[in-house]
Amino acid sequence: MIAVSAAVIFAVPYVVIMAGVRLSSPGPVLYWSRRAGRQGQFFMMPKFRSMRIGTPEIATDKLGDASTYITPFGSFLRRTSLDELPQIYSVLRGDMSIVGPRPALHNQHELIAQRAALGIDQLRPGVTGWAQINGRDEIALQDKLQFDGEYLARQSLFFDLKIILLTVVAVVRSRGVSH
Repeated sequence: MIAVSAAVIFAVPYVVIMAGVRLSSPGPVLYWSRRAGRQGQFFMMPKFRSMRIGTPEIATDKLGDASTYITPFGSFLRRTSLDELPQIYSVLRGDMSIVGPRPALHNQHELIAQRAALGIDQLRPGVTGWAQINGRDEIALQDKLQFDGEYLARQSLFFDLKIILLTVVAVVRSRGVSH
């Protein structure tokens, strides 16, 4: 119900964002990336495109100077996390949840393997998660795994609501995001 409501609420911003992406750089409006989902099953996850065409498909923190790849409008999208809005589609499809560990890129083999070893891969990946509000792009792999494991142990409706509320605060403050 939350995903359907969000899709309706964000319909007008979607159109504005699509125009902004299209006008700011050549290429498609959406970027689809192959992600590891629940039980290691891969799925295609959409985001509004914030990077230039031809950007290597690796985690942003591995790009070196990521600012050379981010489009001017993409910087705004990343800072406000509006590039994540199309993931509501993945929630509606059942590939993702609103809250859970962020889905790893298909080539983040170490993260995928360690999540499987810890049982974290049994969770549906989320649009937001405990690790995201505790550092987002700034935290090391081991810290991310620790937060994901803590979420696995503590998951509940109350904890999810807390994470959603803290996500809003983190997004408003643009805290911990590479842009």
